[in-house]
Amino acid sequence: MVRAKRRTVVSVAAVAAALLTGALVVTLTQGTGQAADPNLVVYPVGHRPLAPDFTATSLTGTPIRFGSYRGKVVVVNFWGSWCDPCRREAPTLAVVAEQYRSRDVSFLGVDVSDTPANALAFTRKEGITYPSVNDSGYAVTADFGRVVLVSATPTTIVVDRTGHIAGEIYGTATYSELTSLLGEAAVTT
Repeated sequence: MVRAKRRTVVSVAAVAAALLTGALVVTLTQGTGQAADPNLVVYPVGHRPLAPDFTATSLTGTPIRFGSYRGKVVVVNFWGSWCDPCRREAPTLAVVAEQYRSRDVSFLGVDVSDTPANALAFTRKEGITYPSVNDSGYAVTADFGRVVLVSATPTTIVVDRTGHIAGEIYGTATYSELTSLLGEAAVTT
């Protein structure tokens, strides 16, 4: 009798775990129409964390207040000129930034653990025309880290027009991941 009850409890726990795993997969891929991508996290509307507001200095010395981007979709890319995966994704980011400029999508880089001179040389070489802020002390990274996971470089976060985080890409962002996430960010209701 005890063994039968134990088997029932174990079976119920296994089914519950499978259902929870399935729910997590559906949540993370909601609206993407794709199989789960372990590098891509999509936050469903109504469950999107609010992006932090911050002020930082651009690589060229101009103050940038993140709150001034409200009303636009914003791609925030955490990168460094020293980072090999960042070098690999830079051409993709440059292309998508140009393609989506007319759609009122802005890009903002967050250059971590770098010097402005090295970072500027990198952006020029890669043809990146959108601004980046210098985050050598990780203040901006910490602000975002209080809301979502920013555990490695590169990490790309897409913020919707309401200022909420629609999703993230961990590691090198691909064209399909980025454009899929931009499609998700367009959905705000």
